[in-house]
Amino acid sequence: MPESVAKDSKEDAKTKNKESPRRRPTGNVAKVKVELLDGSNMELDVDRKIRGHELLNKVCDNLNLVEKDYFGLLYADRGDPRVWIDLDKRVSKMLKHEPWFLRFAVKFYPPEPAQLQEELTRYQLVLAVRRDLLDGRLPCSSVTHALLASYLLQSELGDYEDTEVGAGLCKQLKLVPPSSCTQELEEKVVELHKTHRGQTPAEAELNYLENAKKLAMYGVDLHPAKDSENVDITLGVCSSGLLVHREKLRINRFAWPKILKISYKRHNFYVKLRPGEFEQFESTVGFKLANHRAAKKLWKTCVEHHTFFRLMSPEPAARSSLFPRLGSRFRYSGRTQYESRRAAPPRAPPHFTRTLSARRLASRSMDGT
Repeated sequence: MPESVAKDSKEDAKTKNKESPRRRPTGNVAKVKVELLDGSNMELDVDRKIRGHELLNKVCDNLNLVEKDYFGLLYADRGDPRVWIDLDKRVSKMLKHEPWFLRFAVKFYPPEPAQLQEELTRYQLVLAVRRDLLDGRLPCSSVTHALLASYLLQSELGDYEDTEVGAGLCKQLKLVPPSSCTQELEEKVVELHKTHRGQTPAEAELNYLENAKKLAMYGVDLHPAKDSENVDITLGVCSSGLLVHREKLRINRFAWPKILKISYKRHNFYVKLRPGEFEQFESTVGFKLANHRAAKKLWKTCVEHHTFFRLMSPEPAARSSLFPRLGSRFRYSGRTQYESRRAAPPRAPPHFTRTLSARRLASRSMDGT
Protein backbone atom coordinates (compact mmCIF):
# COMPACT_ATOMS: atom_id res chain seq x y z
CA MET A 1 0.00 0.00 0.00
CA PRO A 2 1.54 3.35 -0.99
CA GLU A 3 1.00 4.99 2.40
CA SER A 4 3.59 7.00 4.30
CA VAL A 5 4.06 10.06 6.46
CA ALA A 6 5.44 12.81 4.23
CA LYS A 7 8.09 14.88 6.00
CA ASP A 8 9.31 16.61 2.86
CA SER A 9 7.17 17.62 -0.08
CA LYS A 10 8.00 15.72 -3.29
CA GLU A 11 7.39 16.97 -6.80
CA ASP A 12 5.22 14.79 -8.92
CA ALA A 13 6.87 14.63 -12.31
CA LYS A 14 3.60 13.69 -13.95
CA THR A 15 1.70 16.67 -12.54
CA LYS A 16 1.34 19.42 -15.10
CA ASN A 17 -1.12 21.70 -13.38
CA LYS A 18 1.29 23.02 -10.74
CA GLU A 19 -0.32 26.43 -10.45
CA SER A 20 -3.54 25.02 -8.92
CA PRO A 21 -3.29 24.15 -5.18
CA ARG A 22 -6.54 22.13 -5.31
CA ARG A 23 -6.97 19.75 -8.22
CA ARG A 24 -8.88 16.68 -9.30
CA PRO A 25 -7.17 13.45 -8.19
CA THR A 26 -4.95 11.42 -10.49
CA GLY A 27 -3.08 8.15 -9.87
CA ASN A 28 -3.36 5.86 -6.86
CA VAL A 29 -1.89 8.12 -4.18
CA ALA A 30 -3.75 10.94 -2.44
CA LYS A 31 -2.09 13.71 -0.44
CA VAL A 32 -3.62 14.50 2.94
CA LYS A 33 -3.02 17.44 5.27
CA VAL A 34 -4.32 17.00 8.82
CA GLU A 35 -4.38 19.84 11.33
CA LEU A 36 -3.67 18.42 14.78
CA LEU A 37 -5.01 19.62 18.11
CA ASP A 38 -1.78 21.44 18.98
CA GLY A 39 -2.02 23.48 15.76
CA SER A 40 0.71 21.61 13.88
CA ASN A 41 0.11 19.76 10.63
CA MET A 42 0.59 16.14 9.63
CA GLU A 43 1.08 15.32 5.95
CA LEU A 44 0.30 11.87 4.60
CA ASP A 45 0.45 10.05 1.30
CA VAL A 46 -2.30 7.43 1.27
CA ASP A 47 -4.02 5.02 -1.07
CA ARG A 48 -6.80 6.90 -2.81
CA LYS A 49 -9.23 4.07 -1.97
CA ILE A 50 -8.61 4.47 1.75
CA ARG A 51 -11.69 4.44 3.98
CA GLY A 52 -12.39 6.79 6.85
CA HIS A 53 -11.51 4.36 9.64
CA GLU A 54 -8.23 3.45 7.93
CA LEU A 55 -7.22 7.10 7.65
CA LEU A 56 -8.17 7.81 11.27
CA ASN A 57 -6.13 4.78 12.36
CA LYS A 58 -3.15 6.07 10.39
CA VAL A 59 -3.34 9.51 12.04
CA CYS A 60 -3.69 7.96 15.51
CA ASP A 61 -0.83 5.55 14.85
CA ASN A 62 1.45 8.47 13.97
CA LEU A 63 0.41 10.17 17.21
CA ASN A 64 0.99 6.87 19.08
CA LEU A 65 -2.63 6.92 20.33
CA VAL A 66 -4.26 3.60 21.19
CA GLU A 67 -7.54 4.98 22.62
CA LYS A 68 -8.64 6.01 19.14
CA ASP A 69 -12.40 5.71 19.46
CA TYR A 70 -12.90 9.10 21.12
CA PHE A 71 -11.46 10.89 18.08
CA GLY A 72 -12.51 11.69 14.53
CA LEU A 73 -11.62 13.69 11.43
CA LEU A 74 -13.44 16.88 10.44
CA TYR A 75 -13.74 18.53 7.03
CA ALA A 76 -15.64 21.49 5.57
CA ASP A 77 -18.55 20.81 3.22
CA ARG A 78 -21.05 23.21 1.63
CA GLY A 79 -20.42 25.98 4.10
CA ASP A 80 -20.44 23.70 7.15
CA PRO A 81 -16.95 23.71 8.74
CA ARG A 82 -17.67 20.76 11.04
CA VAL A 83 -18.58 17.63 9.08
CA TRP A 84 -17.24 14.31 10.37
CA ILE A 85 -15.60 11.85 8.00
CA ASP A 86 -17.80 8.75 7.70
CA LEU A 87 -15.54 5.94 8.89
CA ASP A 88 -17.20 3.35 6.65
CA LYS A 89 -16.92 5.28 3.39
CA ARG A 90 -14.03 5.96 1.07
CA VAL A 91 -12.60 9.38 1.84
CA SER A 92 -12.54 10.15 -1.89
CA LYS A 93 -16.36 10.00 -1.88
CA MET A 94 -16.45 12.91 0.57
CA LEU A 95 -13.46 15.00 -0.55
CA LYS A 96 -13.19 15.55 -4.29
CA HIS A 97 -10.12 17.79 -4.57
CA GLU A 98 -6.56 17.40 -3.38
CA PRO A 99 -4.87 17.77 -1.09
CA TRP A 100 -7.51 16.53 1.34
CA PHE A 101 -7.71 19.05 4.20
CA LEU A 102 -8.84 17.54 7.51
CA ARG A 103 -8.80 18.38 11.21
CA PHE A 104 -8.11 15.85 13.94
CA ALA A 105 -10.57 16.38 16.80
CA VAL A 106 -12.28 14.80 19.79
CA LYS A 107 -15.67 13.47 18.70
CA PHE A 108 -16.83 11.86 21.95
CA TYR A 109 -15.83 13.77 25.10
CA PRO A 110 -15.55 11.30 28.00
CA PRO A 111 -17.68 12.43 30.95
CA GLU A 112 -15.05 10.99 33.31
CA PRO A 113 -11.57 11.80 31.90
CA ALA A 114 -9.93 10.01 34.83
CA GLN A 115 -11.18 6.72 33.37
CA LEU A 116 -9.08 7.15 30.23
CA GLN A 117 -6.26 4.65 30.35
CA GLU A 118 -3.36 6.72 29.08
CA GLU A 119 -1.78 10.05 29.90
CA LEU A 120 -1.27 10.68 26.17
CA THR A 121 -5.01 10.41 25.52
CA ARG A 122 -5.74 12.85 28.34
CA TYR A 123 -3.19 15.27 26.92
CA GLN A 124 -4.94 15.22 23.54
CA LEU A 125 -8.23 15.86 25.36
CA VAL A 126 -6.62 18.80 27.17
CA LEU A 127 -5.59 20.25 23.80
CA ALA A 128 -9.14 19.79 22.50
CA VAL A 129 -10.70 21.53 25.51
CA ARG A 130 -8.15 24.34 25.25
CA ARG A 131 -9.11 24.82 21.60
CA ASP A 132 -12.82 24.80 22.48
CA LEU A 133 -12.14 27.55 25.04
CA LEU A 134 -10.13 29.63 22.58
CA ASP A 135 -12.77 29.25 19.84
CA GLY A 136 -15.61 30.21 22.17
CA ARG A 137 -17.28 26.80 21.89
CA LEU A 138 -16.82 26.25 25.63
CA PRO A 139 -17.80 29.41 27.55
CA CYS A 140 -16.72 29.83 31.15
CA SER A 141 -16.15 32.52 33.78
CA SER A 142 -12.90 34.44 34.22
CA VAL A 143 -12.35 32.58 37.50
CA THR A 144 -12.49 29.22 35.68
CA HIS A 145 -10.33 30.57 32.85
CA ALA A 146 -7.66 31.48 35.39
CA LEU A 147 -7.82 28.11 37.15
CA LEU A 148 -7.60 26.12 33.91
CA ALA A 149 -4.76 28.30 32.61
CA SER A 150 -2.81 27.77 35.85
CA TYR A 151 -3.02 23.99 35.43
CA LEU A 152 -1.80 24.33 31.84
CA LEU A 153 1.20 26.33 33.05
CA GLN A 154 2.00 23.67 35.64
CA SER A 155 1.73 20.96 32.99
CA GLU A 156 3.79 22.77 30.38
CA LEU A 157 6.38 24.66 32.44
CA GLY A 158 6.45 22.84 35.77
CA ASP A 159 6.71 24.57 39.16
CA TYR A 160 6.41 28.35 39.24
CA GLU A 161 9.60 30.36 38.69
CA ASP A 162 9.82 34.14 38.25
CA THR A 163 12.10 33.80 35.24
CA GLU A 164 9.52 31.83 33.27
CA VAL A 165 6.52 34.06 33.85
CA GLY A 166 6.33 37.40 32.12
CA ALA A 167 3.69 39.82 30.96
CA GLY A 168 1.55 38.51 28.14
CA LEU A 169 2.23 34.85 28.90
CA CYS A 170 -1.46 33.89 28.66
CA LYS A 171 -1.67 35.41 25.21
CA GLN A 172 1.71 34.03 24.11
CA LEU A 173 0.85 30.46 25.10
CA LYS A 174 -2.81 30.90 24.10
CA LEU A 175 -4.04 29.81 27.49
CA VAL A 176 -7.28 31.82 27.31
CA PRO A 177 -9.17 33.68 24.54
CA PRO A 178 -7.49 37.00 23.59
CA SER A 179 -10.56 38.94 24.75
CA SER A 180 -10.08 37.53 28.25
CA CYS A 181 -6.34 38.28 28.54
CA THR A 182 -6.38 41.07 31.12
CA GLN A 183 -3.62 41.98 33.54
CA GLU A 184 -5.91 41.04 36.42
CA LEU A 185 -6.49 37.57 34.97
CA GLU A 186 -2.77 37.00 34.34
CA GLU A 187 -2.00 37.93 37.95
CA LYS A 188 -4.63 35.44 39.10
CA VAL A 189 -3.16 32.73 36.85
CA VAL A 190 0.31 33.28 38.33
CA GLU A 191 -1.10 33.25 41.87
CA LEU A 192 -2.86 29.93 41.24
CA HIS A 193 0.17 28.47 39.42
CA LYS A 194 2.22 28.93 42.59
CA THR A 195 -0.22 26.69 44.51
CA HIS A 196 0.32 23.75 42.15
CA ARG A 197 3.96 23.22 43.11
CA GLY A 198 4.93 19.55 43.00
CA GLN A 199 2.23 18.44 40.59
CA THR A 200 3.49 16.35 37.68
CA PRO A 201 2.29 17.21 34.15
CA ALA A 202 -0.08 14.23 34.25
CA GLU A 203 -1.55 15.34 37.60
CA ALA A 204 -1.98 18.93 36.42
CA GLU A 205 -3.70 17.78 33.23
CA LEU A 206 -6.08 15.53 35.13
CA ASN A 207 -6.95 18.44 37.43
CA TYR A 208 -7.49 20.57 34.32
CA LEU A 209 -9.94 18.03 32.89
CA GLU A 210 -11.68 17.40 36.23
CA ASN A 211 -12.54 21.12 36.31
CA ALA A 212 -13.32 21.40 32.59
CA LYS A 213 -15.81 18.50 32.67
CA LYS A 214 -17.98 20.50 35.11
CA LEU A 215 -18.58 23.25 32.53
CA ALA A 216 -22.12 23.24 31.17
CA MET A 217 -21.04 23.02 27.52
CA TYR A 218 -18.22 20.48 27.93
CA GLY A 219 -18.50 17.91 25.15
CA VAL A 220 -21.76 19.35 23.79
CA ASP A 221 -22.21 19.22 20.00
CA LEU A 222 -24.41 22.23 19.11
CA HIS A 223 -27.04 22.48 16.36
CA PRO A 224 -29.08 25.68 15.72
CA ALA A 225 -32.84 25.10 15.44
CA LYS A 226 -36.28 26.57 16.13
CA ASP A 227 -38.93 25.33 18.55
CA SER A 228 -42.64 24.83 17.86
CA GLU A 229 -43.23 28.57 18.34
CA ASN A 230 -40.50 29.43 15.80
CA VAL A 231 -38.18 30.76 18.52
CA ASP A 232 -34.44 30.37 17.94
CA ILE A 233 -32.91 27.68 20.13
CA THR A 234 -29.84 25.45 20.13
CA LEU A 235 -29.96 21.67 20.45
CA GLY A 236 -26.92 20.09 22.05
CA VAL A 237 -25.97 16.42 21.90
CA CYS A 238 -23.70 15.01 24.60
CA SER A 239 -22.89 11.84 26.52
CA SER A 240 -25.97 12.13 28.74
CA GLY A 241 -28.61 13.02 26.15
CA LEU A 242 -30.13 15.96 24.26
CA LEU A 243 -30.03 19.52 25.66
CA VAL A 244 -32.17 22.51 24.65
CA HIS A 245 -30.71 26.02 25.03
CA ARG A 246 -32.34 29.40 24.48
CA GLU A 247 -30.23 32.57 24.67
CA LYS A 248 -27.33 30.55 26.12
CA LEU A 249 -29.46 29.19 28.97
CA ARG A 250 -30.46 25.54 29.22
CA ILE A 251 -34.24 25.27 29.26
CA ASN A 252 -34.65 21.51 28.90
CA ARG A 253 -32.78 18.22 28.98
CA PHE A 254 -33.84 14.88 27.53
CA ALA A 255 -31.70 12.12 29.06
CA TRP A 256 -31.13 9.07 26.84
CA PRO A 257 -33.21 6.77 29.13
CA LYS A 258 -36.12 9.25 28.84
CA ILE A 259 -36.10 9.11 25.02
CA LEU A 260 -38.18 6.44 23.27
CA LYS A 261 -37.45 7.40 19.69
CA ILE A 262 -35.68 10.08 17.65
CA SER A 263 -36.44 10.70 13.98
CA TYR A 264 -36.36 13.34 11.26
CA LYS A 265 -38.45 14.11 8.21
CA ARG A 266 -37.40 16.77 5.74
CA HIS A 267 -36.20 19.66 7.96
CA ASN A 268 -38.17 18.55 11.03
CA PHE A 269 -36.63 16.71 13.98
CA TYR A 270 -38.75 14.74 16.46
CA VAL A 271 -38.10 13.40 19.97
CA LYS A 272 -40.59 10.87 21.38
CA LEU A 273 -40.47 10.75 25.19
CA ARG A 274 -41.51 8.23 27.79
CA PRO A 275 -44.31 9.35 30.12
CA GLY A 276 -43.09 10.95 33.33
CA GLU A 277 -43.81 9.70 36.82
CA PHE A 278 -47.17 11.49 36.94
CA GLU A 279 -47.97 11.25 33.21
CA GLN A 280 -50.10 8.65 31.47
CA PHE A 281 -49.11 9.02 27.83
CA GLU A 282 -46.00 9.33 25.70
CA SER A 283 -45.28 12.74 24.19
CA THR A 284 -43.46 13.98 21.10
CA VAL A 285 -41.49 17.22 20.86
CA GLY A 286 -40.70 18.68 17.44
CA PHE A 287 -38.03 21.11 16.26
CA LYS A 288 -37.24 22.78 12.93
CA LEU A 289 -33.76 22.72 11.45
CA ALA A 290 -32.46 24.93 8.64
CA ASN A 291 -32.86 22.19 6.02
CA HIS A 292 -32.94 18.44 5.47
CA ARG A 293 -29.14 18.14 5.67
CA ALA A 294 -29.07 19.86 9.06
CA ALA A 295 -31.85 17.61 10.41
CA LYS A 296 -30.07 14.49 9.21
CA LYS A 297 -26.76 15.68 10.67
CA LEU A 298 -28.39 16.18 14.08
CA TRP A 299 -30.03 12.76 13.88
CA LYS A 300 -26.72 11.09 12.99
CA THR A 301 -25.01 12.87 15.88
CA CYS A 302 -27.67 11.49 18.24
CA VAL A 303 -27.26 7.98 16.81
CA GLU A 304 -23.50 8.09 17.32
CA HIS A 305 -23.54 9.55 20.84
CA HIS A 306 -26.29 7.25 22.08
CA THR A 307 -24.55 4.18 20.67
CA PHE A 308 -21.08 5.16 21.89
CA PHE A 309 -22.00 6.09 25.45
CA ARG A 310 -25.08 3.95 26.21
CA LEU A 311 -24.68 0.62 24.41
CA MET A 312 -22.22 -2.20 25.01
CA SER A 313 -21.89 -2.74 21.24
CA PRO A 314 -23.37 -1.14 18.08
CA GLU A 315 -26.83 -2.37 17.09
CA PRO A 316 -26.99 -4.82 14.15
CA ALA A 317 -28.13 -3.27 10.88
CA ALA A 318 -31.39 -5.22 10.65
CA ARG A 319 -32.50 -4.70 14.23
CA SER A 320 -35.23 -2.18 15.07
CA SER A 321 -33.62 0.56 17.11
CA LEU A 322 -34.26 3.69 19.13
CA PHE A 323 -33.42 5.72 16.04
CA PRO A 324 -35.54 4.70 12.99
CA ARG A 325 -33.70 5.63 9.82
CA LEU A 326 -36.59 6.87 7.66
CA GLY A 327 -34.76 5.97 4.48
CA SER A 328 -31.21 6.44 5.77
CA ARG A 329 -28.99 3.37 6.08
CA PHE A 330 -26.57 5.11 8.43
CA ARG A 331 -25.64 3.45 11.70
CA TYR A 332 -22.69 3.89 14.02
CA SER A 333 -20.28 1.05 13.33
CA GLY A 334 -17.30 2.02 15.48
CA ARG A 335 -16.52 0.69 18.92
CA THR A 336 -18.53 1.88 21.90
CA GLN A 337 -16.93 3.39 24.99
CA TYR A 338 -17.46 0.05 26.74
CA GLU A 339 -15.67 -1.82 23.96
CA SER A 340 -12.90 0.76 23.79
CA ARG A 341 -12.11 0.38 27.48
CA ARG A 342 -11.92 -3.38 27.16
CA ALA A 343 -9.92 -3.37 23.91
CA ALA A 344 -7.01 -1.08 24.75
CA PRO A 345 -4.12 -3.36 25.82
CA PRO A 346 -1.91 -2.17 28.69
CA ARG A 347 1.51 -0.95 27.61
CA ALA A 348 4.40 1.05 28.99
CA PRO A 349 3.48 4.77 29.18
CA PRO A 350 4.52 6.30 25.84
CA HIS A 351 6.96 9.21 25.84
CA PHE A 352 5.71 12.41 24.22
CA THR A 353 6.53 16.11 24.14
CA ARG A 354 4.13 18.74 25.39
CA THR A 355 4.18 21.13 22.47
CA LEU A 356 3.30 24.42 24.16
CA SER A 357 6.35 24.30 26.44
CA ALA A 358 8.55 23.22 23.53
CA ARG A 359 7.53 26.32 21.60
CA ARG A 360 7.94 28.50 24.68
CA LEU A 361 11.47 27.23 25.28
CA ALA A 362 12.34 27.65 21.60
CA SER A 363 11.06 31.22 21.70
CA ARG A 364 13.12 32.00 24.80
CA SER A 365 16.21 30.47 23.21
CA MET A 366 15.83 32.61 20.08
CA ASP A 367 15.40 35.71 22.24
CA GLY A 368 18.62 34.84 24.05
CA THR A 369 16.91 34.65 27.43
